[in-house]
Amino acid sequence: MSEDQSFVIVGAGLTGASAAESLRTEGFGGRIRLLGAERYRPYIRPPLSKDYLSGKDALDTVFVHPEAWYDENRVELEMGTAVVSLDPDGRSVTLASGERVAYDALLLATGSSPRVLTIPGADLDGVHYLRTIDDSQSLHAALKNGGRRLVLIGSGWIGMEVAATARTLGNEVTILERDEIPLAAAVGEELGSMFAELHLEHGVVLRRSVVVDSIVGMNGRATGVTLTGGETIEADLVLIGVGAVPNVELAKAAGLEIDNGVLVDAALCTSDERIFAAGDIANAYHPVIGQRLRSEHWANALGSGAAAGRSMLGQPVSFDDIPYFYTDQFDLGMEYSGYGPLTKGATIVYRGDRAAREFIAFWLAGGKVVAGMNVNVWDVNEAVQGIIRRGNTVDPAKLADESIPLEGL
Repeated sequence: MSEDQSFVIVGAGLTGASAAESLRTEGFGGRIRLLGAERYRPYIRPPLSKDYLSGKDALDTVFVHPEAWYDENRVELEMGTAVVSLDPDGRSVTLASGERVAYDALLLATGSSPRVLTIPGADLDGVHYLRTIDDSQSLHAALKNGGRRLVLIGSGWIGMEVAATARTLGNEVTILERDEIPLAAAVGEELGSMFAELHLEHGVVLRRSVVVDSIVGMNGRATGVTLTGGETIEADLVLIGVGAVPNVELAKAAGLEIDNGVLVDAALCTSDERIFAAGDIANAYHPVIGQRLRSEHWANALGSGAAAGRSMLGQPVSFDDIPYFYTDQFDLGMEYSGYGPLTKGATIVYRGDRAAREFIAFWLAGGKVVAGMNVNVWDVNEAVQGIIRRGNTVDPAKLADESIPLEGL
């Protein structure tokens, strides 16, 4: 690759930083401009609902690289820099300042944004979303001393993690969930019920199968959440956690193919051969399962960013990482690896003590393990991923037998 070439990365999160590191590791000597709309250098988001939110971890622990890394590796990190348009024919992007930035190859790593709940009162003070460092700091300031009443609308991973953190800090927590079982869409009803029981045991109030009508307030500040039917749950602050949407506006306006994210092939290349997409926004063809997957988790940002960097260099890339995520809630730690779409209708096989919440769950479909989740059992994720990747037909009895090493299955 010529040192005269210029690569531009739009989005300075974990995906963008991972791509920039990959480019330098693979020997790219040209110019790298990493453009980020936020005021912070690239950081990882999982701590924002866990140890950074609780105050256990300091701010410096969330950043991907030390501040000096960018200059040392000749990565031009430009924070507070919004990209407002993309011109594929002219091979350039335009910044909010009016500057036109040309590229030889472009990576879109624009991430996702919280899904906005459009109900009366959603704009009151004391109503929060959680996506950024600033969001986490605002929540921490409100919760750190305990004694506050937090109402969460939604019971996804972020909501459940914030609930656990807030409760551990000594706050009253109520979760409002439209479905009967939280997290059932992600891990099924059996294991979703385990998380519900965990929260109930720690004093979280879980209101299931309810529909939120509005957020009510006084003097411009939220004081409660009203359900359809008229009941109001009192609150000192409200967190809305009803999912996220990929930031595809740039790609869509530029005419790239869009469908639940930016469509990319296994090399993370879009419908334009010089434009790549990775991280939350990439709806990528997965070569192992033969269908598209879009993942909003930390591991995908890290892995797809690095893969996109190699692909931008023209290297042969077939991004086939097994999707992975983790959670920490109260005294439960969990890692999940697997292909979510293949778990529908699968049989769950347990290895270990389910009642004690120390086990591995395997999703078995067509005799093959398509996903695995280790709960309070550690140093097994690599072995679990090995079983999934090998794709062997596995005897359920052997899966459940703790005396049989996972590596041999």
